[in-house]
Amino acid sequence: MDELTELANARMPYGKYKDLYLIDLPDAYLVWFSRKGFPEGKLGQLLAAMHEIKTNGLEKLLVPLRRS
Repeated sequence: MDELTELANARMPYGKYKDLYLIDLPDAYLVWFSRKGFPEGKLGQLLAAMHEIKTNGLEKLLVPLRRS
């Protein structure tokens, strides 16, 4: 699976937004992570990438990659 497809289909594994697609996370939540520090590992990488994508208004590029 390529990285963009993985990002489009990744879900939040814990917390208030558990099971929500990362693309659907509120912008404020991603901004909070960017200020406090993203988690270690793959999840942190995905959240940082999603923050960058949303900051630049590119999230619509991921929608077609989402599995039904």
